[in-house]
Amino acid sequence: MTTSLAVNLKHTRDILPDIDVPLVRDAIHPDRALWSPAELHKLTSEVAGELATPLLDIVRFGAEERWWTRLALTMGVELWLLSWAPGQGTEPHDHGGASGAFTVAIGELSEEYLHTGGPVRTAEWHAGDTVAFGPDRAHQLRNRSARPAATVHAYSPPLRPVREYRTLTDFAGA
Repeated sequence: MTTSLAVNLKHTRDILPDIDVPLVRDAIHPDRALWSPAELHKLTSEVAGELATPLLDIVRFGAEERWWTRLALTMGVELWLLSWAPGQGTEPHDHGGASGAFTVAIGELSEEYLHTGGPVRTAEWHAGDTVAFGPDRAHQLRNRSARPAATVHAYSPPLRPVREYRTLTDFAGA
């Protein structure tokens, strides 16, 4: 598992050197303070689609634990690449009041999620699928397939700690 070095967020644009290309520099809009779910959707979809080969060179799969690395960080958004070996998943969690999006770059994931006051729902996401959400959503993801998966995630505002729950139904809202 790797992460970028700590940075001063004031006027920052921290990009992992392996993907520091004009497309990413333009896509992360370093002066944008807060991103909407629709903007996060566009970002993760664009990065996963346009940078598929460099992302495959970066991603690592570990049988013992999930792997992730931060791809970019600005005052308004953080962008991550995560891997999911077969059977790996998350605990039920929210994103600390941040909006988010993820795009499945390779493989497939199962998701259980709920919005504040709603029922628990399930979905299956495949390569190319993108999901965007506001701060009123909690979820858990799992790779139930026999093949590895990788996803690109974005959150705004950045650096909000996730809050884990015993079950999804313990989520009461952001």
